[in-house]
Amino acid sequence: MIKLRIRYPSMRNNPFRPEDELKELLSKYSNLRLGKSHSYIDEEGFEAIINYYDDIDKYNLALEAVNLALEMYPSSASLLVKKGGVLISLKKYHDAINYLDMASIFDSSDTNIFILKTEAYLALDEQAKAAALLEDALQFFEGAEKIELLFELTDVYDDYEEFDKLFNCLKLIIELDPENEEALFKMCFWADFSGRYEESIELYKKAIDQSPYNKLLWFNLGSVFQSMKLFEKAIDAYLYATAIDDKFEFAYHNLGYAYMQSKKYKLAIEALEKAMELFVPEADVYVSIGDCYNKLNNFAQARFYFKKASHLDPELGSFHYYIAITYMNEYNWQMAVKSLTLATKLDGMKADYEIALGRCFFHLDDIAEAINHFANVVKLKPKVQSGWIELLKTLFYAELHEQGSEYSSIAYIETNAKPIFIFFKAMFLIESSKIKEGLEVLETGLMKNPQLVKKIIDIDPRLLHLPKVAELISRYKKKRS
Repeated sequence: MIKLRIRYPSMRNNPFRPEDELKELLSKYSNLRLGKSHSYIDEEGFEAIINYYDDIDKYNLALEAVNLALEMYPSSASLLVKKGGVLISLKKYHDAINYLDMASIFDSSDTNIFILKTEAYLALDEQAKAAALLEDALQFFEGAEKIELLFELTDVYDDYEEFDKLFNCLKLIIELDPENEEALFKMCFWADFSGRYEESIELYKKAIDQSPYNKLLWFNLGSVFQSMKLFEKAIDAYLYATAIDDKFEFAYHNLGYAYMQSKKYKLAIEALEKAMELFVPEADVYVSIGDCYNKLNNFAQARFYFKKASHLDPELGSFHYYIAITYMNEYNWQMAVKSLTLATKLDGMKADYEIALGRCFFHLDDIAEAINHFANVVKLKPKVQSGWIELLKTLFYAELHEQGSEYSSIAYIETNAKPIFIFFKAMFLIESSKIKEGLEVLETGLMKNPQLVKKIIDIDPRLLHLPKVAELISRYKKKRS
């Protein structure tokens, strides 16, 4: 699921002034400061001057301007709010709260008072006060102003991880304004984060009933279904979104992934290619298309898209790893090694790269090099059993039975006693002609998990030709039945 974070312009009042008018205001203000003349500047003019200094981060000059303005207009709520904002910029949070309280005496209907006080409380690490302030304020506002305060409240809840309350705020915003894009995008993320999928679905369906041609509602509904792994329903919702807007890039992007998750790889390719037609191509989309072709066993075409991804981000080794996998699927081990070597050069030694290199060298009959790479895997991830299994299988095929027995014991310890390594040790002991000891170890393994014996029989079918081994395995099979 795409998690979109949308930036929105500041909601603070910042009146536009033409450049010449601003220059004239600043000249008047300079004369006023120096006492050269008694130029008149109205409240709005002072606000423009304060905003100018605020915008260029000259907070001390902004404070000087607002102080002079308040000498002339001591009862101005808007100037008191401006002073509160400047004091917050100067990190004088307690002073800011005092001036904002004064502003509320003259005009309690200005939402900026609550927004700025919230900012001050959060800076003081007083989230509970910030939340209480906004929760109380909500009852006095309606419409756009209420929605503005609800968004502020979501940020407060996010700050101190009250995620259920945050979700409830977004629900209320969408109930008040079903087409609010910011709320719809945020809900898309928080539904997935909080796991409150069913509520989200009901909310989106209700909103769709009111606004059936709102592409974002259909898109978000699809995202929720996708998070719930209801891929067919997700696909239907995304198709509605693209029917409403056939240039809705994000919907095609998510539609492609929903098709991939449904194993409909050809349809996934079509959707993702459409997404790229509408937007700047991205490496991860090329990789996804390549993965689809890989699943369709069209390895050359998969490689083509993985190479496209690598051209967009040539410093990332993982793309060369994906290219190597396509060569491995074609049994072209030499070319796979070249790609994996480049991946390692770019990203450093990684377990996935090393295990692939080990397999390539094994198939190239370079057993010593294969063992070296599998040894690197277990150094990088000693707790993961797959690397140990590859190393032990290779030691077996190299007939290094003593080393295999030793490393089986190490693997058992490192992986927190995974029983599979008891069977490996038994196999190596028996192959080393230590039959009695091997049978004792094998019986220990059979007592723990008799099904795992199949793993070593697949590697060494000759074990079943040993009567004592066959009899022991048969005995535990009978016990299970």
